[in-house]
Amino acid sequence: MDPMNDLIEWNDATWNPIRGCTKVSPGCDNCYAARLATRWNRAPGQPYERGFEPREVPENLDQPLRWKRPRRILVASMGDLFHEDIDATFVRQVFETMLVAQWHVYQVLTRRPERMRELVRGLPRELADQPHIWMGVSVEDRAHGVPRIDVLREVPAAVRFVCVEPLLEDLGELDLTGIHGVAVGGESGARARPMHAEWVQAIRRQCEAQDVAFFFKGWGGARRELTGRFLDGKTWAQLPRGGGAVEDSPWRA
Repeated sequence: MDPMNDLIEWNDATWNPIRGCTKVSPGCDNCYAARLATRWNRAPGQPYERGFEPREVPENLDQPLRWKRPRRILVASMGDLFHEDIDATFVRQVFETMLVAQWHVYQVLTRRPERMRELVRGLPRELADQPHIWMGVSVEDRAHGVPRIDVLREVPAAVRFVCVEPLLEDLGELDLTGIHGVAVGGESGARARPMHAEWVQAIRRQCEAQDVAFFFKGWGGARRELTGRFLDGKTWAQLPRGGGAVEDSPWRA
């Protein structure tokens, strides 16, 4: 079982055909995946015997095919599918699995949108432009994160989403043209950096104005189970239109 299953509110499962990553921006400073990987046994044959070095895990490629119940799956929760050390041929195999196991919804998230754009543009259209394959970028601040949204717009996809986590500052005015959903969350762990309510509220208002689904994942902190998911007295759990095969995926919660 993947340890991230208990930490993610907006999907039902995680699938790791790759493991490991390297840091690219301030949002990576307190990376939960790297932190979790260090807790695993590094003995030979264990998942993180080589630490957090990026690598392909071909034995995990068929995992979604073995899950018969439809799930909303975060792809590569313990890494980045578009890391430069992951071979393009292997990335294509991941997309081929997603096309075959189309009773699931897949959330493919990256902090490397330029490589996502390059590789996805090189795929046959039927592999990527599918309503059950969501393409997304992580955003944490104005300098590093917000420009990824512009690149995401250039990625062939039926559903595009933005994961603003950890939110480290006010993002200012956002152009959400071509974006179908935004999820926002605070940083978790003992070194969590603070997130202010007005930053989240500003994003929510912009989502409402631009007719984009808004999902609030929670305030984060050292014990995120205590800080909760309420924003302005309620939970926000909207998901994009065209959500594919998961029947309980609401557009408006």
